[in-house]
Amino acid sequence: MPPLYPGQDILRRCFAGAQETPAPVLETCSQPSRYQARPDLYSAAFSTVDDAKGKAHKLSAEAAREFEKASAAAQAKAGKVELYTGKYYAACTFGGLLACGLTHTWVTPLDLVKTRRQVDSTLYTSNVQAWSKIYRAEGVRGIFTGWGPTALGYSAQGACKYGFYEFFKKQYSDLAGPENAVKYRTVLYLTASASAEFLADIALCPFEAVKVRMQGSMPSPFAGAIDGIRKVTAKEGVAGLYKGIYPLWARQIPYTMMKFASFETMVEMIYARMPGKKEDYGKAAQTGVSFTAGYLAGILCAAVSHPADVMVSKLNAYRNPGEAFGGAMGRIYKDIGFSGLWNGLPVRIVMIGTLTGLQWMIYDYFKIFMGLPTTGGTSQVADKKE
Repeated sequence: MPPLYPGQDILRRCFAGAQETPAPVLETCSQPSRYQARPDLYSAAFSTVDDAKGKAHKLSAEAAREFEKASAAAQAKAGKVELYTGKYYAACTFGGLLACGLTHTWVTPLDLVKTRRQVDSTLYTSNVQAWSKIYRAEGVRGIFTGWGPTALGYSAQGACKYGFYEFFKKQYSDLAGPENAVKYRTVLYLTASASAEFLADIALCPFEAVKVRMQGSMPSPFAGAIDGIRKVTAKEGVAGLYKGIYPLWARQIPYTMMKFASFETMVEMIYARMPGKKEDYGKAAQTGVSFTAGYLAGILCAAVSHPADVMVSKLNAYRNPGEAFGGAMGRIYKDIGFSGLWNGLPVRIVMIGTLTGLQWMIYDYFKIFMGLPTTGGTSQVADKKE
């Protein structure tokens, strides 16, 4: 019985032309058995693949040219951005705004289900069932409940977090001196990120309080972010927007310390295992490294900060007006126990891993757009002393 498809040597000679093909082979090519695929179909398939590749390369080249054109225009308008100047920190601030605001808003459906399952673990049996129930009851709008305060809050937080991180990293490295800045760079990453997140959470907290109440209550008590802030302050004063600040710091500061320090370390490790130097690689490769290192860092972030994340959700949903912070924490912990602090961890790992990877990729891509080097991979604390 003949094979179900002609061999590669026969196909090559068939495609080369009948004039170069011996008679026995030509007969095989021109008269395939009913079990064999027709060679002309192979030719058409190969041609289609080649056309698709060509179009993809053409689109990629066009996109790269448009990016370069827009980047050049932006840099010309902004002027040369020197490292560690006001323009540099402004660029990092705006890059952080884009990175955190866009990504957190994008994963609002994941955050919605996570928050509701933290508030009431018996509400849904799975994430898919949760989205299905919410969609049937409220439609697509219901799945994105809380997107307004999410977009505003995490844009403000991202701007402060990345901008102040770059600022504090420079200030602390100056205080440490050139040699110590390189030797103890991980300590610098940790302290700079902790300082930045402390300030960033002050900007985030009011929006986080509104978001948690919108997502944790059915139906949502607020029409949007501004409506939520207005109603909370009217009933509880400004303090009502900040009653979750301590657990927010407890969640976000360790999270950000892990996020920045592990990212910088992983980027360094990745480039150390690749041939050549970081500068030898193009923009796509460098942002790919940023995404990979960011995703791995996000997994660690989720594990470190999850118990505090659960407590933030519980406190914003169930803390009584005027109740002491410690008393509320103790009452909630008594209700949920140690295992309850880990409720919703798998979905948060997926969410935070994706978020962190995309955030670093967006942030570094914006830095490239403005003509700046991507984060990590070289001893920046040493470079800036030269």
